[in-house]
Amino acid sequence: MSKPVVLKSNKHGINIILDKDMEFEELLGCIIEKFKESDHFFRDAKVGVSFEGRKLTQEEEFRIVDSITEHTSLNIVCILDNDVWKEDLIRRQIEHFEEEQAGKAGEFYKGTLRSGQFLDCETSIVILGDVNPGAKVISKGNIVILGALKGIAYAGSNGNEKSFVAALEMDPIQVKIGDVIGRSADKTATEKKKGKKQQEVAEPQIAIVKEGNIYIEPITKGLLNNI
Repeated sequence: MSKPVVLKSNKHGINIILDKDMEFEELLGCIIEKFKESDHFFRDAKVGVSFEGRKLTQEEEFRIVDSITEHTSLNIVCILDNDVWKEDLIRRQIEHFEEEQAGKAGEFYKGTLRSGQFLDCETSIVILGDVNPGAKVISKGNIVILGALKGIAYAGSNGNEKSFVAALEMDPIQVKIGDVIGRSADKTATEKKKGKKQQEVAEPQIAIVKEGNIYIEPITKGLLNNI
């Protein structure tokens, strides 16, 4: 073939056509240069890749992918065989990747959410303020409230029960993580008075799912290491 590396792209992926005779190390250098030349075109794209033209070992495929991601801004989501090279499959792989990544990024909201206010996030969220009764926060990732949670918090709204809700003061009307719901018990007048005293010494707490139930526990270093 006249060129050692040829790229054929579609909406969701790239088919990498490789010279069958060139030494692998030399070919790897050509692949890196080819993708560096095209980085402005693929910038920050999430794609699947397939290989054509020569038989590669799994280790060689991984080395190619690692080299591409190291030298460009591409996010390679999956490696596909040519016999399953279909745009719809790649699209589903990318959507799954984005769902998994939802909890790994984050954003900030500064201010108190008051009754009737609603915040819906595609990523994890850190709220610099309170969530008052009647307010609601929904996130596909985690929810961290640097204040009091007294409203409704729904983490892992994409079904991820490994998400969590944390607050400096935890007194929610309802917490939901994935498909698991937890509600605060109704308080008597005596308990409310007791609660006011407890607020003075309130400690940060975290809500997590264990064995199909939501547990609210004090935040410790050991607990965070296990999340």
